[in-house]
Amino acid sequence: MAGRNTGAGALLSRDAILAAADYVTADVAVPEWGGTVRVKGLTGRERDSYEASILSGKGKNRDINLRNARAKLVVMAAIDEAGNRVFDDADVVALGQKSALALQRVFDKASELAGLDDEAIENLTAELGNDPSGDSGSA
Repeated sequence: MAGRNTGAGALLSRDAILAAADYVTADVAVPEWGGTVRVKGLTGRERDSYEASILSGKGKNRDINLRNARAKLVVMAAIDEAGNRVFDDADVVALGQKSALALQRVFDKASELAGLDDEAIENLTAELGNDPSGDSGSA
């Protein structure tokens, strides 16, 4: 017996899902930097990449490495008016040396748009010991 459709709206097809405009942005006022930073939500691939970048160790010896974690996310999420990334990956260290208060403000909004809340990080940590292959599963 097929399950019941309990969601609202029409059942989405592959094409409808892939064509959906699900790109979200928000502007964050950063007075310490003298203006506003636009951040975007991450794609699934970008979120996986971010999560992989804050993990250290292998197999059951994996742990969350918070070194420059805020700067890493802001580097991935900060965009200009055209939707292009403002920072390159090489900017993580330099951005990590900026005001913690300003960086936190931008990180908080980027985290919200990416669905990275405390529960998501706790789930990531809990799953570290449950992978029998010792592999992160991210491509």
